[in-house]
Amino acid sequence: MSAEAANPGAPLRKRGRARIDLRRLSRVALLGPVSRDRLPDAIGHVAEAHRAHCPDADLTVLSKAYVLAESSHRGQMRKSGEPYITHPLAVTLILAELGAGTTTLTASLLHDTVEDTEVTLDQVREEFGDEVCYLVDGVTKLEKVDYGAAAEPETFRKMLVATGNDVRVMSIKLADRLHNMRTLGVMRPEKQARIAKVTRDVLIPLAERLGVQALKTELEDLVFAILHPEEYERTRALISAWDDAQDPLTEIADSVRSTLREAGISAEVLIRPRHFFSVHRVRVKRGEMRGTDFGRLLVLVGEDADCYAVLGELHTCFTPVISEFKDFIAAPKFNLYQSLHTAVVGPEGAVAEVLIRTHRMHTVAEAGVVALGNPYAQDGTAAAHQAEPADGERADPTRPGWLSRLLDWQESATDSDTFWATLRADLAQDREITVFRTDGGTLGLPAGASCVDAAYAQYGDEAHGCIGARVNGRLATLGTALNDGDTVQLLLAQDASSGPSPEWLDHARTPTARIAITAWLDAHPDGGQGAHKSRPDAPRPPAHPADDAPSSRSAAAGRAPSVAVGTPGAPVRLAGCCTPVPPDRITGFTVRGGAVTVHRDECPAVARMRAVGRTAVEARWDDPDDRSGTADYRVTLVAESFGRPRLLADLTEAIATAEAAIVSATVEPPSEQRVRHTYTLQLPDAAALPGLMRAMRDVPGVYDVSRAQQPAATG
Repeated sequence: MSAEAANPGAPLRKRGRARIDLRRLSRVALLGPVSRDRLPDAIGHVAEAHRAHCPDADLTVLSKAYVLAESSHRGQMRKSGEPYITHPLAVTLILAELGAGTTTLTASLLHDTVEDTEVTLDQVREEFGDEVCYLVDGVTKLEKVDYGAAAEPETFRKMLVATGNDVRVMSIKLADRLHNMRTLGVMRPEKQARIAKVTRDVLIPLAERLGVQALKTELEDLVFAILHPEEYERTRALISAWDDAQDPLTEIADSVRSTLREAGISAEVLIRPRHFFSVHRVRVKRGEMRGTDFGRLLVLVGEDADCYAVLGELHTCFTPVISEFKDFIAAPKFNLYQSLHTAVVGPEGAVAEVLIRTHRMHTVAEAGVVALGNPYAQDGTAAAHQAEPADGERADPTRPGWLSRLLDWQESATDSDTFWATLRADLAQDREITVFRTDGGTLGLPAGASCVDAAYAQYGDEAHGCIGARVNGRLATLGTALNDGDTVQLLLAQDASSGPSPEWLDHARTPTARIAITAWLDAHPDGGQGAHKSRPDAPRPPAHPADDAPSSRSAAAGRAPSVAVGTPGAPVRLAGCCTPVPPDRITGFTVRGGAVTVHRDECPAVARMRAVGRTAVEARWDDPDDRSGTADYRVTLVAESFGRPRLLADLTEAIATAEAAIVSATVEPPSEQRVRHTYTLQLPDAAALPGLMRAMRDVPGVYDVSRAQQPAATG
């Protein structure tokens, strides 16, 4: 068997598909006018491919566009020596084979006319309408920017904007790049390498995100051959060796066909060879190739329900590899891809990967947004160009969620270098997760995203005031990584002056979050002049917890418990080192300024002050039995535990369940697998303290919870 691969000198086509001889077409293209009742011979292959997907398509407009393109480019030659018209013909043929609509194919034929000939946009609009003009203009704008290294950031910023307004612009651009890559052999090696690197870093990820796998896989092979020629030849030799060997997938495919036939399920079972770069990835991952690693089984059925019926039969009649099962029908990938993935053990222990999808899913899997037709069609028919909003944006129902997010943050990127670095980092995220909001909505985020990313995705700049989150109902820090299917609730502060801390950048994965955080920090170099900032891993403790007023972020907002002291009229403060609450036995000491600081009797500070001759001041609670909840009781607890994942989240959940508010918290670095947490908490009822401490001790991994007795200054 052979893989779907491409040789940079003479690209191979998929098995069973004859390669079009563009040199022959170039000669046909120059034979002159043809009769009115038939298409020019040079475009006959495009028409044939288009009719295969759209049997009722009107080909008149394609003929008209070809005649204009050929006459406009006449006399122009490519570096390969071919007439230039062969390039738009080849690009259009690629798109026709993918199932692009007539409007897209028309624009593809004309995509270089405005840039390279005397044809104007007004002429295109007059002869072909607003929609074709819009697409040609979008592609032309991309071509007007130099592709030199210094120009790349701005080039792709414009490409992104053009793509966002109409994904068909990027479809044409990707097909254009594919044909240029096929004919790259006429250029100098260093230029080949530069173009291949840009293709690898930006265009291939964009093709993946638009779901155009047919273009992506061939681009990967072409880039692989140019940038890693030795590995490419090694992979070619591996595939050639297996070509001559007995294919174990054939036997498994026959067994699958028999199984489905006996179950009464109508299905087409195909062997889908891997392309060169895919084989290379498998070899690097597994080290030694197995016979079934050179391809996968593809099962095509008519309806969604049939996909699950096939899955059930395979898992019943074969031994499934459960770890390989993925359901992309119930939860489509970010690029619209739908399919069931599984793996089964065939005869003699051979493991075969199996893809199960409907014919429609397969079309979208291969062609992505190209297969979805005209995104602006109404009632299933081609619509005229709709009126555009004042900002030039058009609502595109085929636009994937990730593309909408990129459009949002690219407007916030302050310069091209920031945009370029952020774009490449974002495109490197090749997997997306979906998390659910508590209001029933969803957020699409890249894999590895945290609660920080979710906050900015949901609230924009209002997320500057985010103080925490609940993930699947449990309190979690802002740095918590989210998983596919999680439910997240973001908690915002009431204080409008709140802002993010620099540590948030350590947890931000999305461009939206990183750009917003960076912009706020740049605008507030002093940290917002005292605005409360919380870290994703733990809230920052105030410099003097005992001296601070209750945080505006606390759940309770009443008065401090009242203490009577033996020095009438003296200000009274509760010591932050031991945070006494009723009914603790307490003692006071006069400090600088005449204030009285009140400590628990067992606080080490009491013994030290007495040792240096300080006179104790009598202190007592005004109403030790007050349980009305009108007072706020602040207490500091120390939790000692063994380190484990999610320990902090579980502790904060226990605290929240007791209706206590975290004023500050610190987590010391682990020592011998032990972790020490210190929390300053605010309680609405002092009687809740023993129960809170018991709840914290019940958290798995926690072996002790005690009242803090920290050293205090003797002032």
